[in-house]
Amino acid sequence: MRFIDECEIRAEAGDGGRGVVAFRREKYVPMGGPAGGDGGRGGDVVFVADEGLGTLYDLIHQTVVRAERGEHGMGKDCYGKAGRDLEVRVPVGTVIFDADSGEKLDELVHSKARVVVARGGKGGRGNKHFATPTERAPRRAEPGEPGEHKNLRLELKVMADVGLLGFPNVGKSTLISSVSRAHPKIADYPFTTLEPHLGVVSLGDTRRGLGKTFVIADIPGLIAGASRGLGLGTRFLRHLDRTRLLLHLVCLSDEPGRSPLADYKTLRHELGEFDPDLAKRPEIVAMTQADRPEVVEAYALAKQEFAALGIELRLVSSATHAGIDDLMAEVYERINAAT
Repeated sequence: MRFIDECEIRAEAGDGGRGVVAFRREKYVPMGGPAGGDGGRGGDVVFVADEGLGTLYDLIHQTVVRAERGEHGMGKDCYGKAGRDLEVRVPVGTVIFDADSGEKLDELVHSKARVVVARGGKGGRGNKHFATPTERAPRRAEPGEPGEHKNLRLELKVMADVGLLGFPNVGKSTLISSVSRAHPKIADYPFTTLEPHLGVVSLGDTRRGLGKTFVIADIPGLIAGASRGLGLGTRFLRHLDRTRLLLHLVCLSDEPGRSPLADYKTLRHELGEFDPDLAKRPEIVAMTQADRPEVVEAYALAKQEFAALGIELRLVSSATHAGIDDLMAEVYERINAAT
């Protein structure tokens, strides 16, 4: 299934049913009074957050979601049946916008959270409501009110405690595979990861209730200009919005003009350009591929360069797991401190 984190959809609530003009027609009651029933209420369109969904893929082929209209009123004081609400399942983390005005309507950040995105119309009143001492046989009733119709734009922001970010091929996918059961595609070329992956990291004995867990999101590789949409651009930067901590990975690269410190400064700039508040979020910086001798050698200089900025640079290897346990323990501590 493809990862879809943005789509547009039209929500149409049900119209209210018409009220009816009717009179009692019973034996021995030749001049019966008004007996027109009311129309039923139209159904609402309701979005429900489902933790079992991780993408908006199911909605990209549904251009319209439509709730039932209410039944019309009937004679003998019979009311029309209300239209059924339509429940539409969406992933936890879905943000709902009015596509016409751009206004943010709501966001679903908890499992089973519900929001009515389009309200059904009220049913019209039957003629019995219009009887007066001077007009005992009214011949008018109300039409039902139309249900709301809205053009909506949905955005999905993944729900994670930690955002894992860095340049392409810095080792994010390998790291998340080594610390969780997530299995993103791993290969030696840029943009291997084309969608965010979530992994649950467990520390200690979670089966006996003594362990600790947190969720880490592997954000696809970013490049210079990402805040302007270059590369995979702003499509994935927004997935960092709900994280409480950023785990920033750097590596030793042979590309001209690149170094661990230069990569770090570039992506810090992109974070600030995209969202200044995001750039202020707590972070941990780690250098990957500690299993390579040349990386260990380069780490000594890189550590000094980062220290000059007041940043402690860690050294880890996902292949040998060197430094990984200590790094994950620190991540957990920093998440709690940021709560």
